[in-house]
Amino acid sequence: MKKISQALISVSDKRYLNKILKALQKYNIKIISSGGTYKEIKKLGFKCKEVSTFTEFPEILNGRVKTLHPKIHAGILYKRNKRSHKKQMKSFNFENIDLVIVNFYPFEKTISETKNHGKIVENIDVGGPTMVRAAAKNYNDVTIITKLDQYENLIIELNENNGSTSLPFRQKMSEEAFTETASYDAMISNYFVTKNKTSYPAKKVISTSLIEKLRYGENPHQSASLYGYSRSTNLDQLHGKKLSYNNYNDLYAALNASMSLPGNIGSVIVKHANPCGISVNKNKLESFKEALSCDPISAFGGIISCNFKINARLAVELSKTYFEVVIGKGYEKNALVILKKKKNLRIIDSSKIKLNYFDSIVSNLNSLIIQSPDNKKFENKNFHVVSKHKPSRGLFKSLMFAFNACRYVKSNAIVLASNTRTVGIGSGQPSRLDSCKIAIDKMYKFQKYRDNEEIVAASDAFFPFVDGIETLVQAGIRAVIQPSGSIRDKEIIKYANETGTILVFSKTRHFKH
Repeated sequence: MKKISQALISVSDKRYLNKILKALQKYNIKIISSGGTYKEIKKLGFKCKEVSTFTEFPEILNGRVKTLHPKIHAGILYKRNKRSHKKQMKSFNFENIDLVIVNFYPFEKTISETKNHGKIVENIDVGGPTMVRAAAKNYNDVTIITKLDQYENLIIELNENNGSTSLPFRQKMSEEAFTETASYDAMISNYFVTKNKTSYPAKKVISTSLIEKLRYGENPHQSASLYGYSRSTNLDQLHGKKLSYNNYNDLYAALNASMSLPGNIGSVIVKHANPCGISVNKNKLESFKEALSCDPISAFGGIISCNFKINARLAVELSKTYFEVVIGKGYEKNALVILKKKKNLRIIDSSKIKLNYFDSIVSNLNSLIIQSPDNKKFENKNFHVVSKHKPSRGLFKSLMFAFNACRYVKSNAIVLASNTRTVGIGSGQPSRLDSCKIAIDKMYKFQKYRDNEEIVAASDAFFPFVDGIETLVQAGIRAVIQPSGSIRDKEIIKYANETGTILVFSKTRHFKH
């Protein structure tokens, strides 16, 4: 146990100060503070010595130098059981500081609210992290508190130990303190990396916060947790069981796909992180029905994401199919009443989600693979009609819809579409020809065609041989879009011209592994 006789408090977030000050007063713990924290403590009616009085040195450089003083850091860092340290402290007439309560300047909040570089730099805390690291290093003698949610545990610790703290408690607070300083420095590092437009710095520092511990991972014997770049996913769960690892994996796949579609009219159904139906339709009920009709069997137990507000009429239709998760950009009250009748259905409101693109990260074998996101906007100049027959405006729109859908389908990916709805999806096959066959089989199985309906096909990469496009054309496909780059591109073009098939080449491919 280590008795606390003197504490230094310097906090940017001054909430709950009154509560912690009462606990310190109860055990006659002296308090040192500075700046706004000192004023707040005095305002609350507690005794407090200002840092400049304690150090006998004024704050300088507009407050940039306050706590950076030998008397402060010696008081934190000295080893209480080391004779030479005691002797030096006595010779300089320095006092011990046994408790440090610090939270940092709001750097994260500042960069979210302004682009003013000068203001951002002034919100880089120097003194706070320095004191935290000093106290955390000397956890054997000093208690360090860095977060508001630690206040209650500190109060309990003081009450249970009559104004002292235990070594296990100090050790745990030290661990969390070093995590806080590392995270804070990571945010600053990443800000400058972004500002300087450094694509891949020599050292990549990632700062994330624990959002939720999950019941288990991909399988029950695996553990898992959800971390985020901010302290929230901005997804509001309105009903149902907790989301699992697999739910989150599917949920992100569904959201990314639905958010790529034109606003307020797009529906995406996902199973095992693969789309099994995508549709764009101004009639929101039809948008869902079209997505479902692509593969209603695979949709069972999947996730539906609508990039629009879900109404009661749609909720009735959604209730007819077993979904693990329903995602909507808001819900009408009656829609929620209908959906909540399903006890375990997870209902997610994505209204607060913003389409921010982050690098994608894959971790394995003690290494990370980091890449920029596949968010390239489609422009007409990126596509070239290479066949003799040219697509109408409507057919070209359908090709673009199918090609965009390919981005979200695991490779090798083949998407068949009619207008702006998928009618067959082949995914995740080592053979592109097999993906063609799967997409066609699903189309034959689930689709009923109107006269003169034009079906198009999109491939996420080029056809290495004629057999792929040949299989599609024999199934009645009218137009095909694929990236160029095969040594057999001329053979593919020749076959398209011989069969009267429209063929469009893209300058980019869109693998998803």
